[in-house]
Amino acid sequence: MTGQVDLHVHTTASDGALTPREVVALAHRLGIQILAITDHDTVAGVGEALAHATEVGLTLIPGVEISAEQNGVQAHILGYYVDHTFPPLVEELDLLAQARLRRAAKTLERLTEMGIPLAWESLAEAVEQGVVGRPHIAKALVENGFVSSISEAFGRYLNPGQAAYVPRLKATPVQAIRMIRQAGGLPVLAHPWSVTFLLKELVAEGLAGLEAYYRSYDSCQMGRLSRLAHEYGLVCTGGTDFHGLEGEPLSLGEVPLPLSCVAELQELHASRPGR
Repeated sequence: MTGQVDLHVHTTASDGALTPREVVALAHRLGIQILAITDHDTVAGVGEALAHATEVGLTLIPGVEISAEQNGVQAHILGYYVDHTFPPLVEELDLLAQARLRRAAKTLERLTEMGIPLAWESLAEAVEQGVVGRPHIAKALVENGFVSSISEAFGRYLNPGQAAYVPRLKATPVQAIRMIRQAGGLPVLAHPWSVTFLLKELVAEGLAGLEAYYRSYDSCQMGRLSRLAHEYGLVCTGGTDFHGLEGEPLSLGEVPLPLSCVAELQELHASRPGR
């Protein structure tokens, strides 16, 4: 049984398996009323998703998920209601996409040195979309018979500490928050359980919300994060982190996000200056 909302969803514009139109169509079939497209470091899929959402009568929140890092600590910042046509945002995200391409090329070099000659052409579809991530390389490793599963690809080669792992250029969490706010959006700390120690600093920089409801969190974790959100004056959000990949634990809408949280997010957006 799915819920009515999912605020953390990926498409083929980054590392999802379904196109933006296909994701919206699936959400509509499942009875989801409010959906946010939050691709990694790109807003390229938002326009297509918005167009189809209008056709089927679904509310689509334009979003993004920016991969950030500070002093070796990784934190992802979701942006809701961003202007996906805002040139400075598009340009900064393009720089991050170029960094992903350089990282992917270096990863393939390392794999080749290890006797795993994975051709660049195997990533052609992802390259065409403009955002190449480790999941694309993992998928290519499976498809070319070098490993039996995506999890094996990460565990043997692509995770930090493994021989083919290559770090890449990322924004800091503060930079990500500023990018989102400049584009008219509301920044939210994604899957925050392990990085709640960043809250005080990020709230001071304009963080607006906390993803308290997430696919792998139990009721105790969600309760604790909800209380933290209240303590810091943040909106609670949530979602499945849907990619549409084989073996994914949850489908769209299967994280129980209270509709009161969605209403609060909408109200905060509506109250922003300039609206």
